[in-house]
Amino acid sequence: MEQRISLITLGVADVAASAAFYERLGWRRSAASSGEIAFFAAGGVVLALFERDALAHDARAGRDGRGFRGVAVAHNVRERDEVDIRLAEAESAGGRILKAGEAADWGGYSGYFADPDGHLWEVAWNPHFPLDVDGRIALPD
Repeated sequence: MEQRISLITLGVADVAASAAFYERLGWRRSAASSGEIAFFAAGGVVLALFERDALAHDARAGRDGRGFRGVAVAHNVRERDEVDIRLAEAESAGGRILKAGEAADWGGYSGYFADPDGHLWEVAWNPHFPLDVDGRIALPD
């Protein structure tokens, strides 16, 4: 298998409401979206929003999607001060701040918000993982 992630699909309660949240964050929904699924280009990866029970059915997985899922999606930023700005934007769009921006023991600065379905998003500035001009992390070899 190639070392690549193509899509991250979040199971949501209401595709239209969740898509509206991400649009309030300034994300643009793809024309490939339909009433059943919403797609957002995200720097070489696609974020997809799909109704939770339909996603569980498609994967033939259990349908209990409540509580902590053991997954967080991260949005890294170029400057430390940008973390607090992005967290405020998420809250303004209808997200819930779980952890305000704070210095991290690994030398960066980060905070967390939950989207309307409870999916965790970390907003982080990491001086050890600079972003290239396209916003992609440049990992050290």
